Amino acid sequence: MNTAYLLIGGNLGDRFFYLSEAKKQIEIKCGNIVAQSSIYETAAWGITEQPNFLNQVLVLETMYAPEELLQQLLSIEEKMGRVRNIKLGPRTIDIDILLIDDQIIHTNTLSVPHPALTQRKFALIPLDEVAGDLIHPVEKKSIHQLLLNCTDVLDVQKKSANA
Repeated sequence: MNTAYLLIGGNLGDRFFYLSEAKKQIEIKCGNIVAQSSIYETAAWGITEQPNFLNQVLVLETMYAPEELLQQLLSIEEKMGRVRNIKLGPRTIDIDILLIDDQIIHTNTLSVPHPALTQRKFALIPLDEVAGDLIHPVEKKSIHQLLLNCTDVLDVQKKSANA
């Protein structure tokens, strides 16, 4: 059994619906969601001329190996209308693997821990909410310490409690 920390988010259409539907599909296809953060809103990171994103962290217990989990998550994104035509562009749903246990993985298709995790408050804040004491396997610091040291200036606002 693996524990995966996922970041789900999107900025097109009914954003709350897409987060809810992604959670349902993840539970059906990937395993048991054992914890979830509040939902947060933030301006787009990277390409800023697009709608604000909603994001949430899920803690998932899964029997899938990391690469298999990634394939399941990509199929959920595709089923939910995710189109990958602009890197960092607008999307209905995005499901990122932030961490899996204390594993360090670098393949052509998967990097765990997520390579940009330490630079993005919109990922660190909800992750801190559900796993602040978790130690990043590369940085050897807790998620809470990484959040305190993060230089990202984007404003992250809580939109709802654990939903």
